[in-house]
Amino acid sequence: MQHTVLRQAGCGLLLALLLGTASAQDAPAPIKRKFELPPSADLRYELQARQRGFGLKGEAIVTWRVGDGKYAVSAESRVAVLGTITHDRSRGTVDAFGLAPSEFIEKRMRKDPTATRFDREAKVLRFSESKQVYPLKGGEQDRASITWQLAAVARGAGERFKPGSEWPFFVAGRRDAETWVFKVVRREKVQTGLGEVEAVLVSRQPVPDKKDQELEIWLAPQHEWYPVKLRYADGDKERIEQTLNTVTKR
Repeated sequence: MQHTVLRQAGCGLLLALLLGTASAQDAPAPIKRKFELPPSADLRYELQARQRGFGLKGEAIVTWRVGDGKYAVSAESRVAVLGTITHDRSRGTVDAFGLAPSEFIEKRMRKDPTATRFDREAKVLRFSESKQVYPLKGGEQDRASITWQLAAVARGAGERFKPGSEWPFFVAGRRDAETWVFKVVRREKVQTGLGEVEAVLVSRQPVPDKKDQELEIWLAPQHEWYPVKLRYADGDKERIEQTLNTVTKR
């Protein structure tokens, strides 16, 4: 069970769960969109997981900072008895595309951290865990930054961020990168530690060879478009859900 949690819990916002298998030729043309970054905040989530009949509870702690043309996000997952099992960090600048990561660090319990580096000077994306490389064209994200880039785009899109609309991003993990397409599904009420919140459900469209994997994010327009709930499922084998308990603006 410990091994499963370590391997699957991923980023505090679940986005480090999914490993890509793309090639360098899959890097799309850059897309510039209007964006508005959410204010800096500390967010705490209740974490619930189910793996082959076994239940697990804990919390995820996310620290989001933006200012002076830079950003940093830290996401940490903790469970009872095991303590901290993951700690992921992304940092970089803000450019014409939005967040521009320079480094993504993924740390798993009892394992050395891995690094994904966005070499802006050489315009190359590199990985400590593989020899794969990609050209940097603009707009690329990592699995810690993508939720905040998505929220920033939603804040800037206004009425264009509507049910049925699709929003692609090129997202890097610890070994490679691939295109994630998020589709706006609907607005609905979500029970959180803040009470009942109206949120916009956004679902990541299936990735080739991973048809059973689902990733859903609920963004709350009345709360700066912060992510108030996230859910990951891998068929009937696994389910992980995070629900916001508290948010403190900084």
